[in-house]
Amino acid sequence: MTIMATTRRRPELARFLRSRRARITPAEVGMAPGVRRRTPGLRREEVAQLAGVGVTWYTWLEQGRPINASAQVLNAVSRTLRLDAAEREHLFRLAEVAWTPDPTPDTAAVGPDVQLVLDTLGPLPAVVYNSRYDVLGTNAAYRAIFFSDRAAGGNALWQLFTELPWDCPLVFRDTELKAMVATLRGAYGNHVGEPSWERFLSELSRASPEFAAMWASGDVVPPGPAVKTFRHRAVGELRMRSQSLSVHGMPEARMVVYVPGDEASRAAVERLRLAGGDV
Repeated sequence: MTIMATTRRRPELARFLRSRRARITPAEVGMAPGVRRRTPGLRREEVAQLAGVGVTWYTWLEQGRPINASAQVLNAVSRTLRLDAAEREHLFRLAEVAWTPDPTPDTAAVGPDVQLVLDTLGPLPAVVYNSRYDVLGTNAAYRAIFFSDRAAGGNALWQLFTELPWDCPLVFRDTELKAMVATLRGAYGNHVGEPSWERFLSELSRASPEFAAMWASGDVVPPGPAVKTFRHRAVGELRMRSQSLSVHGMPEARMVVYVPGDEASRAAVERLRLAGGDV
């Protein structure tokens, strides 16, 4: 990197940080608006406080002074300013710090091989979720239970919390949703401050006061096997055990397969298979 290039990057870094700071209101980060706020957005000292860095250091960074910044500190500033992936990469390049992109996008769909596995598992319902319950791939049996024609896309929590309660396929809706939200909070610890996660939580909390209340409880549980009872349009209730499998090359993603939990459910699944249908 030449001295001239470095000299030109620093003013651009300063302008970029000021513009990102100006677009965030104190309310968005849980701070009181205060009085005599002459400029929109956060103050420098507020960004420094939220990012856990020194006020003087952040001020010098925003002024484009020739200081060295670590990846850890830049990530903290990125989370505070709610930068998306492209903005975060831009910040790192302007600060002349090595950029390592995320290994996979949050909502990358499954590839053809994984989709073939899902389809082959029928008539057992199967789905691939990421840690935020984004639906990355499904089979026909899963879609029949959740009344969805989409092979992938959307979010299971969003669907369950925003649909009418009597349309929910889960028999023990409140218990199941509390467990899912507690599992989500456990995963959130690895994504605190990431724009896509913060936006998802904010938007779902606005759309569903019920989700907001469950999220505020602070409960945390790890993902694991569970017994769920579903309502099916053709055969009534199905008691199913969930089994989770990791998916190679998709960090934090898991394939969830539902197997019959009792003889009545097993017989119902077999009847549907023999009839050429799916669960």
